[in-house]
Amino acid sequence: MHGRYVRRLRDVAAGGLGVVIELCVRRFRCENPACTAVTFAEQVVGLTIPHSRHTPLLREVLTQIGLALAGRAGARLAASVGLTIGRDTLLRLVRSLPEPDIGEVEVLGVDDFAFRKGRHYGTVLIDMATHRPVHLYDGRDGEDLAAWLRNHSEVKVICRDRSSGYGEGARIGAPQAEQVADRSHLWANLGQAVEKTVNAHRSRLAKPPPARTSSHDTPAAEPEVVQPPKELKIVARLREQHAAAHELWGQGMSKAAIGRKLGLHQATVRKLVSARSADDVVAKSLQRAHIVDPYVGHLHRRWNEGIRNAAQLYREIQELGYPSGELAVQRHLRRSRTRLGHAPEPRPKPLSVREVTSWIMTHPEHLRDEDADKLHRLRERDPELDRLTLHIRKFAAMMTGRHGDRLEDWITDVERDSLVPLAGFARNLRRDFDAVRNGLSLPHSSGAVEGNINQLKMLKRQMFGRASLDLLRKRVLLTR
Repeated sequence: MHGRYVRRLRDVAAGGLGVVIELCVRRFRCENPACTAVTFAEQVVGLTIPHSRHTPLLREVLTQIGLALAGRAGARLAASVGLTIGRDTLLRLVRSLPEPDIGEVEVLGVDDFAFRKGRHYGTVLIDMATHRPVHLYDGRDGEDLAAWLRNHSEVKVICRDRSSGYGEGARIGAPQAEQVADRSHLWANLGQAVEKTVNAHRSRLAKPPPARTSSHDTPAAEPEVVQPPKELKIVARLREQHAAAHELWGQGMSKAAIGRKLGLHQATVRKLVSARSADDVVAKSLQRAHIVDPYVGHLHRRWNEGIRNAAQLYREIQELGYPSGELAVQRHLRRSRTRLGHAPEPRPKPLSVREVTSWIMTHPEHLRDEDADKLHRLRERDPELDRLTLHIRKFAAMMTGRHGDRLEDWITDVERDSLVPLAGFARNLRRDFDAVRNGLSLPHSSGAVEGNINQLKMLKRQMFGRASLDLLRKRVLLTR
């Protein structure tokens, strides 16, 4: 025996108070001259670990706190139960954990996530049988996926989105596996095509005015000459900005340079340049609902009854649930004062593109009677929207009924139609036809993948910028 020394170990708290265990530890001298360790200290099984100041029980508790809450939040929770620990120590405990054994994965889920949206992405692989992450790496290239799949020849099914990189990587790394396109991504892409198609028919969404009927005994009156309403200032400004942005874009200027020259935000320039015509920009801007809109009918009725006091009208609609201030009411009534003291009856707002898109994408049995009636009248007025609705319902029946064998016929019918955005979506399906058909036929889906992506986003935001790949990987793979 070489000597003794006192070793202090921190243990889990008792009654909210910190506990320290003091041990008198013996140190021994090795008598073997060939041994590199001249002296060594004894260890107590279940109580001590070489070079550790925590007992195994406390280390496990702190490790679980670090996995659940990471640094700052974990340190605050530990302090509330009598454990003093720094956030960096918690993160070091998490980093020191071994990764779990992957085992055999027969059904694999693949999806990407953003470290920084639009710039830096990573990829997570999910075991669809256990719904647990098995691998996480930087980037979303197919080469990395193919390299992982070469070491896991047991994979039989790969659930993924419609990314061409993942498709190529799966084909190279696991040619024996069936690729399944996720149905939720298919439905989301279809919804975008529907919205573009409805947007192209925006001018037909307004309800036509009722036809005037004349009596047989009374001669028809001469038609009244209706002066077109004066264009709003915002409309004129949007048209000027659209023309100026397209002129500068045609000269080869970048969007950032156009924004600096016109004094506009880059997002506004992007919206102006992307719009095919000024009417598209105007329609989207005017579709925004105003906070006074639900109470316009009451305001106009009371105005025509002779109540012209804005403060009184404000108090009346406030009792009806109006949530904002009096200034918005004054601005709305100011326009009525210029119409010879008479406020016209509010006309019904035209249907919005998103409303019609949601009706077309919703199952007929789940539509409200009022919305179903509006969609029915709209389909009667517009044959192209009627055909669009039929195509969408056929695709929905094919997707919910697992009738992937009908996909070829559906694509052919849509390509023959005159609905350009929907035909583009159908042609795009041919590029990944086998995976799409499998997605519409097989019971596999990427639901578990999306759930893990949501959890991953929560873990990433929880670490306040400290989500480096090694730390994030540990928390994703080890968090229960």
